[in-house]
Amino acid sequence: MTGLAPDGGLFLPESLPDFSASLEGLQECSFQELFKRLAAPFIDGSIPDVVLDSLVERSYAVFDHPDVTPVLPVGGLYVCELFHGPTLAFKDVALQFLGNLFEHLLGQREARLTVLGATSGDTGSAAIHALKGRKGIEVFILYPHGRVTPIQEMQMTTVEDANIHPIAIEGTFDDAQRLVKELFNDHAFNAEVSLGAVNSINWVRVMAQITYYFFAYFRVVEFQQGAGNDGKMRLGDPLRFSVPTGNFGHVYAGLMARGMGLPVEKLILATNANAILHDLVASGVYRRGEVRQTLSPSMDIQLASNFERYLFDLAGRDSGRVNDWLDELSRKGKFTLASQYRAKVEQDFISERVDDRETVETIRSVHAESGYLLDPHSAVGFRAGEKHRREGMPTIAMVTAHPAKFSDAIRQAIGREPELPPSLARLAGLAERKQVLPGNPDALRKTIRETLAARS
Repeated sequence: MTGLAPDGGLFLPESLPDFSASLEGLQECSFQELFKRLAAPFIDGSIPDVVLDSLVERSYAVFDHPDVTPVLPVGGLYVCELFHGPTLAFKDVALQFLGNLFEHLLGQREARLTVLGATSGDTGSAAIHALKGRKGIEVFILYPHGRVTPIQEMQMTTVEDANIHPIAIEGTFDDAQRLVKELFNDHAFNAEVSLGAVNSINWVRVMAQITYYFFAYFRVVEFQQGAGNDGKMRLGDPLRFSVPTGNFGHVYAGLMARGMGLPVEKLILATNANAILHDLVASGVYRRGEVRQTLSPSMDIQLASNFERYLFDLAGRDSGRVNDWLDELSRKGKFTLASQYRAKVEQDFISERVDDRETVETIRSVHAESGYLLDPHSAVGFRAGEKHRREGMPTIAMVTAHPAKFSDAIRQAIGREPELPPSLARLAGLAERKQVLPGNPDALRKTIRETLAARS
C-alpha cells in the first residue's frame, strides 16, 4: 500500500519467477486463473488462496467482456483490447484489483488510508472508480488543469461518493507527479495522514498488468493455429508487442513478462511528441524537455516515474549507478548512457515517435480499411507496430482506451463524433465538483489536512 519506498525509491521484487517451462499449462487458463497463477510467487502466501480467489473474481466481474482483455486481428496486426473495465481504460485492469486489495488489507488492520495519486487522464478516473465508497479510504487525485479531455475530467469530478476528492493542479502532469512524490517523501506528513499510492509507482499495478501480456500471447498462438490460418507460430515462438508509452508502467510490465519467460522478441516503445523515451533509445541521451500538449494527453509526460525501475535493471541492480544518472539529470537536465548500456536498451526496445498528424491518419486509415476505431493513444501504438512489423512474426498492439473518451481526435480523423457508450453518455449534465490548486506542496498539504478533518 505504501507505493513509494521510504528513501524515495521504488519497490521491486528481489527476483522474478520463471514460467518458461510452464507455458503449455498456462495456455488454457482464463484471465482470472492466469492472474492468480502469475501473481502467486509475488504474494507468496501473504494472502490466503481463498481470499485471493475472491479478490480476483470480484475485480474482473465488473468487466464487460468474458475474456477481460480480448484479442482480435485488425489489419496486419493483432490488437489486445484493455478498455473493457468500468472507466474504459487499461488502468482498470490493475486498479480494480488494487481497490479490492486495499479494502481487504485495511479491514484486517482496522486502519485508514489516504490515497494520493497524479493522473494525466485515465489513472485518476480508474482509481476513483476502484476506490469510491470504500470504508477507511480517502482519495485525492491530482490532474493538470485544462490538460485532460472533458470526458476524462467528468469521469473524476461527477463521482458523488464523499471519499473522493479531485484536485486540478495549475501546471502539467509532471508538476502533479512531483507534488505526489514530495508529499510521500515528507515522512512526517506521510505518517500523519497514512499515505498510500495508486499510481504505477505501486508495484501491484505492474504485477497486475503482467497478466494481459501472457493472456494476449496465448490468444495469438490460438489464432495462428486456428482453422484457415497458416499455423506458422507455435507455443514458445516469439512475437512483438507495441505499447503506447507515457509513465513507463505499461511497457515495464511487458519487460517483466519477458523476464518471467514469456517469449517476447522486442517491445516496441511508442511515444507521441513527448519523445524523451524514444530519444533515449535512438541516441542514448535521456534529456528532460517541456511537456507538449497532444491529441494523446495521457502520454503527455516527460519524466516517467517507472523508468527508474528500468534503469535499476539496466545498471545491473546497482543503485549507486542509478543515483548518479538521476543526479546528473537533476543538475544538467540530461544524462548519457555508455555504450554497454545502450546495447542492452537496443536488445529490449525498438522505439518510434508518432506525432498528431500520423495519429489522426492512423485512426482514419484503420477505420476506413477495417471498420475498427482506435483511440489516439492506441493509434500511436498501432502506427509504431505497423512501422516495425517483422515478416513472419506477429505483432500485438495494445489498445489502451475506448475511442469515445477522445472525441476531438476521432472527429478530426473520421469527420464525426464517436458513439458514446452508456457509461459515458450518463455523464452529460451531472454536477461536477473539484478544487483548483497551485502546484505548491504547502497548499496541497493544507487541503488534505482540512478535508480529512472535515471527514473525521
